[in-house]
Amino acid sequence: MNNKLTIALTILTVTSLFAFLPQNAHAQDAAETAPVVLEVPDGAKAGPDFDVDNATSAYINLLTEEQRERSNAYFEGGYWLQLWGFLYGIGVAWLLLGTRLSAKMRDLAERFGRWRWLHTFIYGAQYIVIGTLLSFPLTVYQGFFREHKYELATQTFGAWMGDQFKGLLVGLVLGGIVITLIYGVIRKAPKTWWVWGTGVAVAFLVFVQFIFPVYISPLFNDYKALEQGPLRDTIISMARANDIPSDDVYWFDASRQTTRISANVSGAFGTTRISLNDNLLNRTSPEEIESVMAHEMGHYILNHGAKLTMQIGLVLAFGFAFVAWGFNRALNRWGQNWGVRDVGDTAGLPLFAAVLSVFFFVMTPISNSIIRVAEAEADNYGINVSGQPDGFARVAMRLSEYRKISPGALERFIFYDHPSGHDRVHMAMLWKSEHQDSEPPGQ
Repeated sequence: MNNKLTIALTILTVTSLFAFLPQNAHAQDAAETAPVVLEVPDGAKAGPDFDVDNATSAYINLLTEEQRERSNAYFEGGYWLQLWGFLYGIGVAWLLLGTRLSAKMRDLAERFGRWRWLHTFIYGAQYIVIGTLLSFPLTVYQGFFREHKYELATQTFGAWMGDQFKGLLVGLVLGGIVITLIYGVIRKAPKTWWVWGTGVAVAFLVFVQFIFPVYISPLFNDYKALEQGPLRDTIISMARANDIPSDDVYWFDASRQTTRISANVSGAFGTTRISLNDNLLNRTSPEEIESVMAHEMGHYILNHGAKLTMQIGLVLAFGFAFVAWGFNRALNRWGQNWGVRDVGDTAGLPLFAAVLSVFFFVMTPISNSIIRVAEAEADNYGINVSGQPDGFARVAMRLSEYRKISPGALERFIFYDHPSGHDRVHMAMLWKSEHQDSEPPGQ
């Protein structure tokens, strides 16, 4: 969920979030790489003199000054990108409304048949395509040039463009459907639409969670069953012990697009799938992989999918209520100039999206905190399941390649949707301190 619960964009475009083109020479067969050996820094090894703060510092000090500065620059640059992205979106909305382009798009859609739902879908498709084109300069900088500058991306520009196009096609289908449903609700209940619209949006998010692992993910990456061996047996054993209904583990070729490590336990109602990417397989030790998979299983067992959906739904209800208030006031003042008839007129969608984006921009600390709490819960669950504090600490350090490791308190509250690297390492070392008697020798 990124840009960290910007539900307005998630629901209205559903575009580049899922866009990956499986054609890049950087991909490797997961079985070809020898396992990485976990190395524990001297100051973090178990023993009678083990100290949590010293052990935490030993891990943090694995980052060189150059690596820390690079990580800080990347992550802090993201703060500004959130602001510029917000302002850019407002500018796109103003352009569509102020030039009456949105009204012309509505008029064009109304030429096709007599069904309002069809008019809405056609308008929605135009909105997604034109909005994607207008936002392309920022998208190409943020998604391609900046990622390559920090050596986090592996795609060529042509492959990346294919990635974006495929994501756009997904967005046209899913975005068109949800826009049609939301506007159907608005027209049926113009005064209380924000209540019923929230229900539709939440149901849509559940639907996406259901279809994503089986029907969407394979469109963008190749998924293969993890080969038989100790690692697979360990992951299956953890899943079985935690009552996760999956009899297999899949790996996918994310190295074709990125250098980042990731994994997930996704799906619902019979579509549950345990997956990890080839970067995690090839760049990390078995102990690290176990800690990551246990964390992801924690999300599943703690029912974070349903909980976060309901929490997001509550925030979205306030967001829709804010739109209902702000939209009507803007419409009374400028609606005639924009050619927008009423709240149920699709020509007002740019205004709808702009007002909603204002709400979520202001609510960034709240939305981030909701996710951060869930991530911390999964961290604690995962380390208890895997019993791999050093594996978990090592993964936290790897993630610090692009996450500022030691933020200030205010910075953490506003911008972090995960615990910081320092907090994660400290938690792992605290767990290790309390479980030294069960630690393997030398760990």
